[in-house]
Parts: sequence; structure tokens; C-alpha cells
Amino acid sequence: MKEIINPIAAQLNVKPHQVEAVLNLLADGASVPFIARYRKEMTGALDEEQIRMIQEQYAYQVNLAKRKEDVLRLIEEKGKLTEEIKQAVAACVKLSQVEDIYRPYQEKRKTRATMAIAKGLEPLAKWLLSCPQSGDVEAMAAHYVNDQVADVNEAVQGAKDIIAEIISDDAKVRERVRTGMERYGRIETKEKKKHEDERKVYQMYYDYNERLATIAAHRVMAIDRAEKAKVINVSINIDDERQLEWIEHRYTKKYRSVSDPYIKEAIQDSYQRLIFPSVEREIRSELSDKAHEQSIQVFSQNLERLLLQKPMKNKTVLGFDPAFRTGCKLAVIDTTGKLLEVSVIYPHMPNAKVKEAEKTMLDLLKRYPIDIIAIGNGTASRESEAFVAKLIQTHHLSVSYTMVSEAGASVYSASKLAREEFPQLHVEQRSAISIARRIVDPLSELIKIDPQSIGVGQYQHDLPSARLKERLDFVVSKAVNRVGVNVNTASAELLKNVSGLTAATAKSIVNYRNEHGAIHSRSELKSIPKIGAKSFEQAAGFLRIEDGEEWLDRTSLHPESYALTRQLLDYLQLTPAQVGSDAATQAVGEVNATDLAEQFHSDPYTVQDILDVLCVPFRDYRDRYDAPILRSDVLELSDLHIGDELEGVARNVVDFGVFVDIGLHEDGLVHISKMSRQRVAHPGELVSVGDILKVYVIGIDEVKQKVQLSLLPYGNR
Repeated sequence: MKEIINPIAAQLNVKPHQVEAVLNLLADGASVPFIARYRKEMTGALDEEQIRMIQEQYAYQVNLAKRKEDVLRLIEEKGKLTEEIKQAVAACVKLSQVEDIYRPYQEKRKTRATMAIAKGLEPLAKWLLSCPQSGDVEAMAAHYVNDQVADVNEAVQGAKDIIAEIISDDAKVRERVRTGMERYGRIETKEKKKHEDERKVYQMYYDYNERLATIAAHRVMAIDRAEKAKVINVSINIDDERQLEWIEHRYTKKYRSVSDPYIKEAIQDSYQRLIFPSVEREIRSELSDKAHEQSIQVFSQNLERLLLQKPMKNKTVLGFDPAFRTGCKLAVIDTTGKLLEVSVIYPHMPNAKVKEAEKTMLDLLKRYPIDIIAIGNGTASRESEAFVAKLIQTHHLSVSYTMVSEAGASVYSASKLAREEFPQLHVEQRSAISIARRIVDPLSELIKIDPQSIGVGQYQHDLPSARLKERLDFVVSKAVNRVGVNVNTASAELLKNVSGLTAATAKSIVNYRNEHGAIHSRSELKSIPKIGAKSFEQAAGFLRIEDGEEWLDRTSLHPESYALTRQLLDYLQLTPAQVGSDAATQAVGEVNATDLAEQFHSDPYTVQDILDVLCVPFRDYRDRYDAPILRSDVLELSDLHIGDELEGVARNVVDFGVFVDIGLHEDGLVHISKMSRQRVAHPGELVSVGDILKVYVIGIDEVKQKVQLSLLPYGNR
């Protein structure tokens, strides 16, 4: 076990005992969110991402160990296992290194070398590799001419083919070429003579080269896409002569040998025909894999921040789904997300009925206490924004509007879940409801949509779908459990993402609510069918009972800590009614978690969590983030000037910058070079999706309707 745990600990920069604790908990059926939240004392407070990485690295190390065993067994079966090979395999830290060692012993498909061996030319090849100082190569080759080998030239060529494959199978040679390519290689792209790229999407890569060691993930993916579209040719260039000299030094002696010319020819052939193309494919594949992983990471971070948007609590919202020909769909929802009314208006061409649209809007605003109008940011969004802004200004309405990403709204609207929720409504009307609910409770609404349809990534359609889904599902689970779930109002779709629950147990909870009414305590969860002891342990702390019998059921504390919580309340001379008050904050400020842990035979992490809850018992994790920007007037491109200071919301964070909604039809771009005076490795270091940003206009392209922005004050960049 240590041979697996220690490499993981070293790679992730954590202690071996932390890795061991995580693996033991996972083996015992604990979920990642549960371990991160309620087993800090065992893991040293590792977070969800660290635990996930331990989980993934463990799977890789187990796979690596198994492959090592298989390779040693296969080589031993051939009677060629030596102590040197055993040590070399044991020292491998990557699967590719193990495969390089095994390469010479693999069963080969039909190659030039295997055909030459079949003709009996292997002894000639070995003689040449022995670097004899005397002898006649052609005379030696003549001994191998027979009914299968036509002449001396064929014999010599066959021997060189065997030598070429021996060199290609040499793990040290492949490692040398691979290392040289990774450190000093350059990726080069050239435009194909005939291709389809009318819009010049890939023009940047018509004649491009960059060091492999520095190329960014998004450029790798752009190159891959351009190559797949047959627009460019791609190659990797390195100093071939330097590599060939090293290989020659490895396979020839310091003295002159009669076989030198033949070995050098075999080396040249091996390098050009076998080694370089193979290693180039491996490096390109690794580059793409790393780029995919980087893009998945960006997508995951953006999705997490989107799911954790601050909800606009206690607000009545009018959802506005813009469209031209089919009209703008409206949906009014109350503070809980319950649908109050749907309607449709036609404020735009080709069926413009502006006066009638205004009348309908004013009627809704009069009959319902609408606080915010949520406008989807798709087709006709800016025209709809202008219509709403004019309505507010003309009639001096005390209502604001905000632009809402409607990515995935149409996917939800046509889904089975939406049909079950609103069977009497059309697809477009459901979309307006989804847009409105994304303001009231973003997490509960966005959870209904396939994460891949939310659109906060880069090159997402080029990513491995299984890996992307796995990571995004993890993000969804992480977000849901960080926020917690109201067990009496949550949908089955939301509940199934809670630690310890499945689609079946989530449905069982909903069925229980429908049959018995509201759940009054966490302990009552134990009586729900399919909720066993393990499910209860894993889920209880993340399920909230808002109006229950036990005030602790509203908090993030686990029932296993209730007894200790009451002991600490008594020790601090506080009553449950004082929890969250200034008195509680003062009392907590006068004690030390470590001292209390020792006194009450607990651990500092659990005690600190309890003390935090005593100060702020019902904190929403999402309150730490910015609320959506509310507007009452529209911004036009013609209103902008170089140097203007604006406020906007980060809509998407990608490798090369951040797209910011400043109220125009198209989001402005803050390039990574305009984010800080210091070097920024990735925009995600400074900005997250949903952040409210102060930006400065540094470029306006009226033809393309594009705006370039900076986070640095204009004139001080």
C-alpha cells in the first residue's frame, strides 16, 4: 500500500497519512462531500478537489501497479526477465515508461524486421551490432543467401531492418527522443493548398510555430480542430542531428568498425521511419490530453461558479424569453419560484405590436409585486432590453432588469422533467420560467440541465464526453452539498445530487413527502424507505429542515455533533435563542477551539465548525458572491468612448481572457494581458464567472461590434 500512497502524497504535496485516511473513508463508502465536510479531523481538512485528486491518482497508481505485474509476468514467460528489467519496471512512474520497457518483448505484427527474422537474418544483424573491427560485411551476408533471400543486398537490408527495430524498441532511445521533443521541440503548422476556411477562422495557424513547452491549451485545441478540418498540416520539429548523434554514440564503439556505415544507415532509418513518427504521435496525444484536461478544468470552475450564483431571495420575478417572429414569452414567478402567470408579447418585427406589448407588461407589473425583470440573453435579447428599458423610463417604474444567461433553457424546456413539471405549457413558456427561476434560485434551476448544455467552457464539443461528464457531475455534487438542500421543497433532480443519495432514494423522499406531508426532523429521514444507516450518515448534514422541531436541523452541523453543540452552548452560557446574536459572537470570540476540543474530547475542526454555526447559524454559502447587476437603462456601442469606466459581469472565463457583459449585444473581452501588471498564468486566478468587475474600454471596433476591455485603469496600463 505504501508504494501507492507515497507517490500520491508526494505528487499532491500532502502527508501520506492524509492519503491513507481518504482511501480508507472512500473504501468504507463515504462520499467526497461528506469526507470534506465532516471528516476533517481524519484528513487534515482536505477539500473536495484534493480528495478527488487522491481518488483519481489512486486509480492510476493501482492501474500502473497492475500493468507492472502483467509486464513482468509476460517477459518472464518468454524467459527473458532479468534483475535489471525488474528494477527498471519498479522505477517507472508512468504507464508510458512501462510500455517502453515492454516494447521489445511484445508480439509484433508483420513488419520488415519480423519478415527479415523469419528469413533467418537475425544472426547477421547481431553480428553487425557487435561492431566487429575486421571482416567483410558482404562476404558475411553471402552466407545468408538462400531460397528466401535473393542476394547479398537483400540480406544486408534485412539485417538493417532488424537493427532499426531493435533501436526503435530501446526504451532509453525513446525516452531520449521524447525528452528532447518535450523540452526543445516546436510545433509547426502550414496551410494546405486546398481547404475550406472561408471565414478565415484558422488564419492564425496558416503559418505558425511555437515551442511545445510553452504552447497554451487553447492553441493546442485550435490546432487540433484546424487539422481535423483539413485546413492545415501539423508537425513537430527538433534538432534531428543532435538526436542521431546520441543514438550513434549508443550503438557504435569509439573504434572504427566495419559495420559502422550499416549501423548508421539503420539508425537513420529507425529514427525517421519508426522512432520519430511514433514519439511525435505520443507527444501530440499527450498535448491534446493535457489541453482537454485544462479545458475541462476551466469548464468545471466556470460551472461551479455559475451554480453558486447568489440567489435573489424574496423577489418576485418576471421571466422574459426574447424572440422576433414567435414573440417574447413572459412568466411571473413568486418568491419561492412558483408560477403565477404566463403570457406572450410581440414588441419586435416582423409582427410588431408595441403598444399592445407595453399594455400587457404594464398590466403584469400592476397586478404582481414584480421586483426584477429577467431577460434571456439569446436572440432578440438587446432589442428586448431596449424595449424594457424604455418602458421603465417612460412610465417611471420602480423595477429593475438584469440579463440572464439562457444557455440550456431550451434543453430543459423540451425535457421530460419540464413536461412533467408544466404539462399544460408550451416549450417556449417553460423557457421563460427557467430564465426567471435562475434569478430566484440559480442552483435549483440549473441543476435540471445537462451541465454540458450550460455553455461556460471552451472547445467543449472537442472534449472527451465521458471525462467531461464525470468532472461536471462532480462539480454539480460539490455545489449542491456546499449549499445544502431544503428537504421539504427540493426536487428529486436536486436531491439525487446530495451526498449519500441516489435517484431512487431521492424519489423515495419525494414520495414520502407527498404521502405524509412535510418532514419535521432529520431523524425522521431514517423512517423513509431506502434510507439506510449509511445513507442517513452521508446525507443528513446536507439536508435542511427549515421549519422543524430541532433548530440544529436548519444548520450545516451533522446530527452526530448535536450533543457536543449543546455541551458547548451550556459552557458558553448561551441559549438556542441567542444563537446568531452579538452575545454569541462575543462568547465565541473569547474561547479557543483547540482548548475546547481537548476539554470536550473532540477535535479542533469539529469544534470550530460548531462555533462558526453559533455565530452565523443559517449562512448561505452563496452569500459570499456578487448578486446580479440590476439595470434600468440600455447601453449602445455609440455611447462608448476609449477610457470609459464600466461595471460588468464575467460571463465566461477561458484560457486567453474573460468575456464581460457590459450591457452590449456582444460581451467585451478582457485579454489575459490586460488583467494585471503581474504575470497571470490563467485568468481563473483573478476572475470567476459571475464576478462583478470594474472594466475600462481600450478598443472599439464598430464594424465587428466588438469591444476590448481592461481591468487596468486606462492610461495606467
